Amino acid sequence: MGTRVDAVVPVGIAGLGRAGWSIHALTLEAMQDKYRVVAVCDPDQERQAEAHDRFGCRAYSEFDRMLKDDGIELLVVAVPTHLHTDYSIEAMKAGKHVLLEKPMAAGLGDVDRMIEAANETGQLLTVNQNYRNRPDFLKVREVIESGKLGRIILIRIAWHGFYRRWDWQTLKELGGGQLNNYGAHVVDWALLLLGDGEPEVFCHVERTPLYSGDAESHVKIILQPDNGPMIDIELTNACAYPQEEWLIMGTQGGLSGSRQKLRWKYFDPQLLPPRPISRQPTPDRSYNSEKLPWREENCDLSADPSWGYEKVYLDLYATLRRGEPLAITPQSIRRRVAILEKCRELSRV
Repeated sequence: MGTRVDAVVPVGIAGLGRAGWSIHALTLEAMQDKYRVVAVCDPDQERQAEAHDRFGCRAYSEFDRMLKDDGIELLVVAVPTHLHTDYSIEAMKAGKHVLLEKPMAAGLGDVDRMIEAANETGQLLTVNQNYRNRPDFLKVREVIESGKLGRIILIRIAWHGFYRRWDWQTLKELGGGQLNNYGAHVVDWALLLLGDGEPEVFCHVERTPLYSGDAESHVKIILQPDNGPMIDIELTNACAYPQEEWLIMGTQGGLSGSRQKLRWKYFDPQLLPPRPISRQPTPDRSYNSEKLPWREENCDLSADPSWGYEKVYLDLYATLRRGEPLAITPQSIRRRVAILEKCRELSRV
């Protein structure tokens, strides 16, 4: 793939819904030194007109017509999930690089078809896994890798809420449900924290009347690797008393908190006196007790509202224009899709 150093990347966006407009179009608008929206595609004529007026771009009603636009170098696929595979493959065959909105696809077969098309055409294929750049995840990963918490025993990630939902993302036929909507992010986090190796998977799902469609609205996933911490994931819209998003247990301390604030405490085991087993009763009939030399730290992330969208595009620009390795590879997403597919098999959804 040739590179054009510092040249602006001309972008087409397929789909002008929540993701296509609010995530991609508006992010690209703020990065005009690197990207320019030159074309959009959406069946809604009002959305076409809005994009034309705002970006001065070409607007299409049919995807096939958009593919014939030679002025597009990068095509953002932000249509409903069930269309991702065909749109992406057609775009790559038409000579476009592709950035897919998550989830990449509902199953491994579709992912493999897309990867095969990328290999055959030589076009780039990547996915908007922007949560890899979310400040709380990056800080959690930093604290774990510092070793301060000792050997990590459990990582619990809870995305709790209580609400009703009745849009297309509650329908299985369109790729909706908690596994695709939020599992695409949280299971991706989990695998990054686990590293290499394939964990055992447990999954339980519920379809509650809080979703108007037939897709799952409550999910419990447990990942257990051969060597590493258990990861406990809850994704639900049926929790009236939400708990904190993060809870980490280690042999030298722990961490808890939310997207806005994290706190962790730990101790140096070398500062502890030896505690050999004692078979004698305690003098006062009490349980063993001691004061641990805790050190406590915290961080306030509320001033950093970043969702990581711009970082995804900065990394992609470095690949397109400077030939740097692709930051989010389809192969890394394939591993996540395999876990979600296993969850569907286990829970029969």
